Amino acid sequence: MTKKRRDTVQDGSVRGRRVAFKDIDEADLEVHDPKTHAAGMKAVEVSFARGLAQGGLSRTVRSMYRVNQSGGMDCPGCAWPEPTEGPRKPVEFCENGAKAIAEESTTRIVTPEWWAEHSIAELETKTEYWLGQSGRITHPMAIRAGETHYRPISWSEAFETIGEHVRATTPERCMFYTSGRTANETAFLYQLLARCLGTNNLPDCSNMCHESSGTALNPTIGIGKGTVSLQDLEHSELIFVVGQNPGTNHPRMLGSLAQARKNGGKVVAVNPLPEAGLMRFKDPQTVKGMVGDGDRISDEFLQIKVGGDQALFQALGHLLLQREAADPGSVVDREFIESRTKGYQDYAAARSTIDWAEIEKATGLARTEIDHIADLMATSKATIFCWALGLTQQPHSVDTIKEIINLLLLQGNFGKPGAGACPVRGHSNVQGDRTFGIWERPTEPFLARLDAEFGIASPRAHGYDSTDGMSAMHAGEVDVFVSMGGNLAAANSDTAVMEAGLKRTGLTVHISTKPNRSHVVHGETSIILPTLGRSDRDDKHPGGPQFLSVENSMSVVSSTRGRLEPVSDHLLAEPVIIARMAQAIFGPDHVVDWQAMAEDYDVIRDHASRVVEGTEDFNRRVRDKQGFVLPNPPRDHRSFATADGKAGFTVRELEYLDPPEGHLVLQTMRSHDQYNTTFYGLDDRYRGISGGRRVILIHPEDLVETGFADLDLVDVVSVFQGEERRAERFHLVAYPTARGCVAAYYPEANALTHRGLVARESNTPGFKAMMVRFEARAEEAAIHEDS
Repeated sequence: MTKKRRDTVQDGSVRGRRVAFKDIDEADLEVHDPKTHAAGMKAVEVSFARGLAQGGLSRTVRSMYRVNQSGGMDCPGCAWPEPTEGPRKPVEFCENGAKAIAEESTTRIVTPEWWAEHSIAELETKTEYWLGQSGRITHPMAIRAGETHYRPISWSEAFETIGEHVRATTPERCMFYTSGRTANETAFLYQLLARCLGTNNLPDCSNMCHESSGTALNPTIGIGKGTVSLQDLEHSELIFVVGQNPGTNHPRMLGSLAQARKNGGKVVAVNPLPEAGLMRFKDPQTVKGMVGDGDRISDEFLQIKVGGDQALFQALGHLLLQREAADPGSVVDREFIESRTKGYQDYAAARSTIDWAEIEKATGLARTEIDHIADLMATSKATIFCWALGLTQQPHSVDTIKEIINLLLLQGNFGKPGAGACPVRGHSNVQGDRTFGIWERPTEPFLARLDAEFGIASPRAHGYDSTDGMSAMHAGEVDVFVSMGGNLAAANSDTAVMEAGLKRTGLTVHISTKPNRSHVVHGETSIILPTLGRSDRDDKHPGGPQFLSVENSMSVVSSTRGRLEPVSDHLLAEPVIIARMAQAIFGPDHVVDWQAMAEDYDVIRDHASRVVEGTEDFNRRVRDKQGFVLPNPPRDHRSFATADGKAGFTVRELEYLDPPEGHLVLQTMRSHDQYNTTFYGLDDRYRGISGGRRVILIHPEDLVETGFADLDLVDVVSVFQGEERRAERFHLVAYPTARGCVAAYYPEANALTHRGLVARESNTPGFKAMMVRFEARAEEAAIHEDS
């Protein structure tokens, strides 16, 4: 039996500073020419300027010195891997990684006095930028029905309140959301709590980004992850970068692409926008990068229409088969196909003919462009396809990604150096969360091992994902919503529906580092539990300081250990919060020893090593300075863990986005000063947009056809199955996008995505498939243009 803990909000101390700053004013919007290169000296200047502004010199140096180094802290930004062979660079992080670290290591603080000064009514008028820039939350806070302000609450009272609410309802009316920030050990504890309770309601941020990738990969190649290593990428003969902006979202990837080109490989960029990072890379760690022109990244750029990728891949398959027919054995890997795949004959028959007029309409590309790329593929002996959210957030996303697999299978591009599939994950541990059990549709083998390890009976019924969870909340079918990091209100689609759903929930619990929109559109009762960040020391344990682990995009599991003094003594580590929450829910005599795991994370890893495949001897292997690599059958030995052991070709009808008359296709995107729903600043300098965020990038010829002029102020209206959604006060900005396609930042444009607009099979919101038109506004806003 564990001893019940008591604490008060008066105990401990708070270190930091209150900072006042201006919220976004769209009248400050400035438009400049887009850049034609990424990184360089400017990236260094911005990185350190943000660090100094947020945390000061000492914290900035101490936090950045050990980022992505062996035994140090894994960057809380993207999931791009570090080298596992040879020495690492002295600086193994990028500009946006530095911004992420600065945001977390900030000395700005949000105290109980801050909450007392700002009512919910006032906070609802603030932007995500203003909320996040306010600083780190220092105390547990709560608000109840009828109250206008959050007030401080002790940790004990917070956990007791959570326990009371959970016990007063049923498991299927509880939902546990997870952000990609969550470490492996935290994820394992979190899913264990949910399954001990009796629910698989475990939506996560993957539902909104790469769910389509896993849904396509699992049935075709037997694993929902990428099949390449960093060494493969740097020694590939041909790399496709599709629907991705690495210059902003994964800047360290640019170094790998530059290295691949130095080694003789070619890079083909496929994207609706001409992103700076796909043109040239000025590596700030080289003399050439600091003072020269930098490295060219893309050998070819296909400016494809949004949603036209499936058509491109079908056309490439057709052309490769044509070249094989003309010279048998020169293109297709027949031995691989015959011994390790199924469905080839049906695929070959389906791709034997093609309607080129429809392909050109769908893609916006000329036949000659596609034919040239087919020549590159035909001669390549090692090809990699990289992709990101540009492919995963449309109704036909799963089918599109399966066409990538068809092309890779056609030439045997699995299990050999320099070849394979590479879905580039966004958040730093979104892949690890899934590996360690965060999934609303868990497999039977995983649940059986979990049950055997802990003596529990996990539920088998599938739970809510993020989209279904939003609908359940909106229908009043969720009584308790717990969010492990993240900001579902701003991250999910159909903003008004999402926010109304949160407000209808009986209890919302947010395990957070900073204020965000989800705290403001809260449940009848809402509790905010402030937690340690990845950069913070986690040393309040009987056995001494603890560390956690993460998994990167290429299945490498490594340790992460914070070094900074937390801004407040009132913060708890995420595993400790979960354990104490579980104790409050289940009582002291529960079959699971939650306190043992909270006190010593080695205990968590020991349990996980017997449940999660590939993590055997977890505690020893994770202490290796390079970490360890999880098994990957397609990569490791050209095998496929499908039902019959074969990789599968698939055949789907051609589908693309064809807007109705008077409409264009809208895709959402991040700015360069943004990571997911966190805004670091207001400067999207690569695209030449600064000061404001409510913009629509539109091709100049489309601008003329719509009857508007550059910088006009409009309302944006989307239509889906006869229903309309509206987002007000956006400026149209002439920009070299693909014809017929426009782009806007999220979360500002999330309101335009109807909750029914999702990718089939994966249920991922269709953030890159909105059909929109523009309506003029009477008023005008002052804009500064520098062209």
